[in-house]
Amino acid sequence: MRIAGAVSAVVLGSGALGHAVMTGLDTGIERVDPFKDMKNRPKAGNGMNVLLVGTDGREKIGPEEKRAYRLGGAPCHCTDTMMLVHVSADRKRASVISLPRDSYAEVPAHRDQVTGKDHQAHPVKLNAAYAEGGPNLTVRTVESMTRVKIDHYLEVDFTSFMKTVDAVGGVEICTAKTLRDTNTGLSLLPGTHRLTGGQALQYVRARHVDGAADIGRMQRQQRFLAALIKEAAGSGVLLNPVKFKEVSSTLLGSVRADTGFGSQQMLALGQAMRDFTPASSEFASVPIGNTSYPVKGIGSTVKWDAARAEKLFQAVRDDRPLAPARPGGARREQPAAVPVDVPPQQIRVQVENGTRIDGLGGRVDAALRATGFNTTRTPGNAATRSVRRTLVAYDPRWDRSARTLATALPGAELRAVPGQGRTLLVTAGSDYRKVVPVRAEDPYQGEHSDVVTGDQVVCGGR
Repeated sequence: MRIAGAVSAVVLGSGALGHAVMTGLDTGIERVDPFKDMKNRPKAGNGMNVLLVGTDGREKIGPEEKRAYRLGGAPCHCTDTMMLVHVSADRKRASVISLPRDSYAEVPAHRDQVTGKDHQAHPVKLNAAYAEGGPNLTVRTVESMTRVKIDHYLEVDFTSFMKTVDAVGGVEICTAKTLRDTNTGLSLLPGTHRLTGGQALQYVRARHVDGAADIGRMQRQQRFLAALIKEAAGSGVLLNPVKFKEVSSTLLGSVRADTGFGSQQMLALGQAMRDFTPASSEFASVPIGNTSYPVKGIGSTVKWDAARAEKLFQAVRDDRPLAPARPGGARREQPAAVPVDVPPQQIRVQVENGTRIDGLGGRVDAALRATGFNTTRTPGNAATRSVRRTLVAYDPRWDRSARTLATALPGAELRAVPGQGRTLLVTAGSDYRKVVPVRAEDPYQGEHSDVVTGDQVVCGGR
């Protein structure tokens, strides 16, 4: 993701800047030809498809940064992250699909870029295509797997990613639970954090913070990309020619790209998409059928769910959204919400009025229900009517649910009541002012669990 976030934030949001601002920025781009001698390619569709590739590149990093961000060891010369980005023909939507690096793939017949030896088509993990045949074999393999024609190729490494994040002033990430990964050095407590480039690299590389491994990492990468796009669009970077040129030159100074993609293409896209919002972006991971598909000589691979993956890539080929519009019609921006550990829909809540304020219990019940909590809809009066501080009573077995509920009731007191059962009891006090909207930190649930929109994964406003 390290490249995907950096490049996409500039590509997707660079609007309303004069061409003069971009003068000279192309000179630092290292050019590659990923489409050389390619035959029998998929049919071109509407919109634009970009393959964003994140490579290791740790050999370019100094010893101090290597120690600080746990970047020891030899570079793998492979693609650590790969994303397919589709920008709709009307420039009103961008779809980002993460391709698991351990995906089972079959590389086409090719000549090894190191040994010069000819190879027949054979199975590999997807990230090995780059090591065997560089950008050209990577593009050929992805096109073969997805039947989506790639229009542009962009490649960025660790160093470029960190510098670009620092150039935009860091990126805001929020988490509802502690994230620690001893392999990358990531250590984040629950809450909102502004990450520097090095910290952001730790965040998008982390694979050992939970049992989700690469799948969890791809979801965090998508959260980061959405947050970076929001940062670039909302911080004034894109409206300040001097700042925009600084960020662009930082990125383009170390990117590798095909000869057809440069600063003018980025600018044209940005101008077309100047009204882009987080809700306009959608993120997906390729549906997985088997997370441990054994292949002789390769080991365990990730096998795609062929039928569901085909539907996903057909939507790209047809220039359609990856998932249907939300209930209620248009794909609208969601209200700002604070991420929590437990989906509010899973939390049963009984509300009582602990004051003599008429109707307070009903208002609290309705407000909690509006943000998703499963309330009883039968608020009553508490035994005492002189409660000053709102109270959340809970059975210790449901402590995560209690913390989620308390997040929606700022200043509420938490009180453990063993044996209370799974229903949480809210006693509204005279300090009650409002319910803060909350959402599950992991929105990858439900029928279209492989797709989320940007506004579902960025931090809520405060």
